[in-house]
Amino acid sequence: MQVVILAAGRGTRMGPLTETDPKPMLPVADRPLVGHVADAAVAAGATELIITVGYGGDRVREHVGERRGGVPVRYAEQPTQLGTADALQAAAEHVDGAFAVLNGDNLYDADDLAVLFESVPAVGAFRVDDPSSYGVLRSVDGVLTEIVEKPENPATNTINAGAYAFPADALDLLDVPRSERGELELTDVLDRVIERNEVGIVAFGEWLDVGRPWELLEANERRLPAAGSERLDGGTRPDPGGDVHPNATLRGDIVVESDATVGPGVVIDGPVLLRSGCSIGPNAYVRGPTLVGPDVRIGHAVEVKNSVLMRGATAGHLSYVGDSVVGADANLGAGTNVANLRHDGGPVSLTVSGRRVSTGRRKFGAVIGPGVKTGIQTGIAPGVTLSAGTRTTPGEIVTRDR
Repeated sequence: MQVVILAAGRGTRMGPLTETDPKPMLPVADRPLVGHVADAAVAAGATELIITVGYGGDRVREHVGERRGGVPVRYAEQPTQLGTADALQAAAEHVDGAFAVLNGDNLYDADDLAVLFESVPAVGAFRVDDPSSYGVLRSVDGVLTEIVEKPENPATNTINAGAYAFPADALDLLDVPRSERGELELTDVLDRVIERNEVGIVAFGEWLDVGRPWELLEANERRLPAAGSERLDGGTRPDPGGDVHPNATLRGDIVVESDATVGPGVVIDGPVLLRSGCSIGPNAYVRGPTLVGPDVRIGHAVEVKNSVLMRGATAGHLSYVGDSVVGADANLGAGTNVANLRHDGGPVSLTVSGRRVSTGRRKFGAVIGPGVKTGIQTGIAPGVTLSAGTRTTPGEIVTRDR
């Protein structure tokens, strides 16, 4: 089956991380989100991948390539980011026969997708505690009757997982009316398919919509450390090129990639993935689940816990980073401390698309954008976002977004 992967979006809810990386290219363990989607689709039996690209499309092409796991890959340009059905229209010229559509920023399980691919027409479903922010599926005797977008009083907690198996004639139904925002949505196309067919519901055992920064943390919690080289004693899996000092202590499931360096006095508690070119220590402490990206530097007496440090980020001296996402090439000055716990014990909120939203997490630190530079002894309160390129002054306490 041909599989269309929607990867043209910038991902404004992930700002400021998407100032330098399109959302499908944000890192989850050893590959970006879109790589996980592509690999799950191939493992589920895809015969061809068709990936829609727009913002950051060159990076998507470079990562996925022209073949993935032996399966050919084609690309469709979607220069204007409109709705999901617009993305399908961009890919339509490459589609021949029944096909599947997957979001390029979700985590899927290959076994779930294999069932979906065999169940045309069908939609993937997942049960959540709070369905009010999603499209809720209504059905009768296992047959989909409608999708209700973000209902105030959901009748069920079964939601649309953004995965569809369409019959070939679904491409003839793309002339649906546009929304008030001028967009074409796949759910509108699905409504028309429902009028013609009995659309099944495939229950997914695992799924995650990685749309907001704390969900990027959760995605890494699920996938770390990564498929790496062969396990060695103690759960550590260093690649041949990784350099681990004999006085370092590594406990749990840890991957040390080629050209990564772990210095003396370092303690690492997995799951942790150290990407190529990063350096840790001396005398640093890294607690998992943590992703240390390519060329990241964690220096003397720095503690990092349950965080994602994107490529080229630096925390050089005497700092603490907990439950946070640090963007590419950010530099934390000596003594920078990121708080991750409210004194009242309540869940930490974060600004998403201009409004404060609960992360649902008792512990969450900060989102530090690409290229941020903090002055020495900077303190950052829980739930703060620093925009790309922000500078703080020495000794500054940052309690609001910048």
